[in-house]
Amino acid sequence: KIFMNTLKYLQSNEFLLDVDLWRLFANLEELNKISLSFLKTFFETVKEHVSKSESPTDFSSILRKFFQGDLCQTHQIYCLNYTSAVFYLENLRQREDFGIYLKQWCEQNEQCKRLHLPELLVAPLHRLTRYPLLLSNIWKRSTDETEKDFIWSLKEKVEKSIRDLEGKVKWLDNFQKFRQLQEVIIWPQVWDRDKRFFVPECLKQSLRENSSENILSSANRLLLHEGRLTIAESTRLLDVYLFLFDDFLLITKTKRNKKKYGGSDTGLIPVCPSLTPELQSFIREGGFCTVLDQPIPLDRLILKNVDPVHGTVFSLRNAFLIQHENRYCQCIAVFLLQAQTETAKKTWMSQIETAISNYTTQHETKKSTAFCFPAESSEI
Repeated sequence: KIFMNTLKYLQSNEFLLDVDLWRLFANLEELNKISLSFLKTFFETVKEHVSKSESPTDFSSILRKFFQGDLCQTHQIYCLNYTSAVFYLENLRQREDFGIYLKQWCEQNEQCKRLHLPELLVAPLHRLTRYPLLLSNIWKRSTDETEKDFIWSLKEKVEKSIRDLEGKVKWLDNFQKFRQLQEVIIWPQVWDRDKRFFVPECLKQSLRENSSENILSSANRLLLHEGRLTIAESTRLLDVYLFLFDDFLLITKTKRNKKKYGGSDTGLIPVCPSLTPELQSFIREGGFCTVLDQPIPLDRLILKNVDPVHGTVFSLRNAFLIQHENRYCQCIAVFLLQAQTETAKKTWMSQIETAISNYTTQHETKKSTAFCFPAESSEI
């Protein structure tokens, strides 16, 4: 509340007007109000029981009112915004004026107890996960069987609500990650990627409409592993950044913009916190990734180790080979990759092998399910 109310005060005096209160704090005021109301009602019931030891303690009505009411729902709204809030905050912290607001106006307040805003924003998430423990403790101490059954069913509903929320948060996190990747990964047109393909200017527009950028728009796709490697070409080593998804491998060239990503004049563009620190830093420095070649489907990818003896002869270290085959088992591309260390090489090979295995198993299961009950042909 100190951080939120201070920001409101500053905005009322025409400072930090471009900072979005909702994106940072979501429904924190409503959450505070409902949580405080629950606590007061709960403790009033306990105090009444202590002062009048003969009167039965009616927890059911309180728990029904709040846990079947707005308490968990309000928490869910806040939690669903949490990842986005951290995402937004990380970029705001790069600004000098926002840094002054955090450090001089808020963090020095004694009530903050030296805690920073990210540590405070996560607190409601922790509180929500403790509600089942509270309900469990009340259930243990309850003597009325009807009340016990009600409290237990309520505890199970809250636990289910938390599990559902975890799934939604993971989905949102994955969605934000892929939305950022869409902005950072550049897909060159086929005639730019390979000079063999000639397309007259009058036909280029019709080909541009079939954009491959939408390949990363699927919310069901997962990013399994990523990182820097080098590709050995005939005369040089090229820095590349690999993205291993659950259905294909993407090899990109790394480039840097002169202008840093998210300039202060146009407003900050958030950098997704769930990306690796290496990629986050690269994006902040103005980096972007240009696709080197077409995506390699995992069922068309052949992975081969390069023996250290061969590597030494050709001055290659920690090398492995990726072969791209078409549907006719013809090799259409080969990439000789080098990792910085032997451990990094083994990690990459293990990740790719596991991804291929999982992809193959998943699609074999789908095929077997599809052919379990073949439809009869009317022509037979």
